[in-house]
Parts: sequence; C-alpha cells; structure tokens
Amino acid sequence: MNPGSGNLDIYRGDTKRWQFKLWTDAKRTLPADLAGALAQATIRDKLLKGDFELAMACQITQPNVIDMELTATQSRTLPGTGVWDLQITYPSGDTYTVLKGNVMVTQDVTRPVVAVALARVR
Repeated sequence: MNPGSGNLDIYRGDTKRWQFKLWTDAKRTLPADLAGALAQATIRDKLLKGDFELAMACQITQPNVIDMELTATQSRTLPGTGVWDLQITYPSGDTYTVLKGNVMVTQDVTRPVVAVALARVR
C-alpha cells in the first residue's frame, strides 16, 4: 500500500498540531489497530543528501489516532521548503509509511520576546 499524501503548511515560529486517524477500509468504519505500535514523523530539507532533519513528537491513542506536534522552537529552525513523512512500526518489526508530502514554511514577522529584549540591551 502506498502512503497517502498531505502537505504541511507551517508559519515559522508557530506551534502546530495535527491529528490523524487510521482506518483499514475506505468507508472509515474499521479503525486500524495501533496497539504496541510506534509512530515517527520526520521533516527533511531534501529527500536525499540533505543537511536538515527534524523529528516531530508523535503520540498514539488507541485504537487508531496519531497526534503529531511541532513546537514553536522547532518551527523556527525549519528551512523554507522540505519534505516529510509519517511511519508506523508495529511490534512485529513491520514498518509502513502512512503519509508523505511537502513542507512549505512561511517566514514570520514577529520574533520571540526574548530576542527582542536582548536586541534592546545591545
């Protein structure tokens, strides 16, 4: 099975949260069994030979929900564009990529208060 597609549109410096529900049927009536599974999501600047890699926090809630989070601190480090995917590894060792896509980052205007305070001191 090929992964689904979903792009991430991120505003630099903002916290982002996503929630994904996995199903075993097209009608979305049979939830996927994620018991004992591990979810991992990564953003990279390029598919191959890139210089940037960032792991996002993923939490599984039974039976089929994955919550993924990108902190404000993490989003400040992102390149302008990139790629991402979400993989599930089951206790058997089987691994499946369930989602993939592009990452688009919009430059922010407001900087963290700490940075503004430091600039005024100098």
